[in-house]
Amino acid sequence: MKVFNSIAEAAGKIQNAVVTTGSFDGVHIGHKIIIDRLNQIARDIGGESVLVTFYPHPRKVLYPEQKDLKLINSQKEKEGLLRKAGLDNLIVIPFSLEFSKTSSHDFVKWILIRQLQARVVVIGHNHHFGHNRQGDYSYLHALGQELDFRVEEIPLKDIENETVSSTKIRKALKEGNIQRANAYLDHQYIIAGQLEVNQAALAVPGFPTIGIRIEEEEKLIPPPGIYATNLLIGSDWKKSMSLVMDTGNGIARVETHPLYETPELEGKTATLYFYKKVAEGISGEHWRAGLLEQAREMVEELIY
Repeated sequence: MKVFNSIAEAAGKIQNAVVTTGSFDGVHIGHKIIIDRLNQIARDIGGESVLVTFYPHPRKVLYPEQKDLKLINSQKEKEGLLRKAGLDNLIVIPFSLEFSKTSSHDFVKWILIRQLQARVVVIGHNHHFGHNRQGDYSYLHALGQELDFRVEEIPLKDIENETVSSTKIRKALKEGNIQRANAYLDHQYIIAGQLEVNQAALAVPGFPTIGIRIEEEEKLIPPPGIYATNLLIGSDWKKSMSLVMDTGNGIARVETHPLYETPELEGKTATLYFYKKVAEGISGEHWRAGLLEQAREMVEELIY
């Protein structure tokens, strides 16, 4: 996957672009359906699939006073997931107050068509874009007639009669319902970052842990508790038990305990894959070896 950090950087470098737009937070099963369709159309016309997204998140720029924005993925995590999903090109537009004033018409005409020369634009059901979210499928269809490009709308994906959305995934994660979130995502929830030891590290004999640095303050962290996880370092998988603790100042601390070996991990970049919550959380200072031992036994018995 090629990553471009502006429209200007990508202009002229993508053949027969088949484009979609949006945040794609979580890169969930509905997003993957859109990417699969982009790739199918691209193969049919000898083109390339393209996602146009924005960074920072528009809400952070438009409403800086609001501090409750939580996202399923950091930017680096999202890039990795999009690469795994098979996307050909990712274009990250720097989002600013000035850019937020771009009308739907100008966004499509001057960015998608004139600069990217999009042949086909694919959007999810009920997707809106442009200033004040003026653009939708009907608007795009009319512009397609005017500017000579094709438009296709992808229906929402349902799982067990529930429509998949990033909002529902965030709700499941905030409730600690990892398995439901994973079903929506079609992959395990991840936290990626550098492993580090600091003064907040858990100090219980027999349970050495190492913390994982949270790279972006908007990253959504599941509620305090003990979780069955996998720790991926390079190509090396380690079954682990991870702890999310409330430090008391509104900041969550995430630490992981590899079950079967504890090599030197500090400073390495890793990804935690969350499988299931196995115990409710309490404040970090009240963790007890007995609780941890019970949780470890539960994690060891799980097949994942």
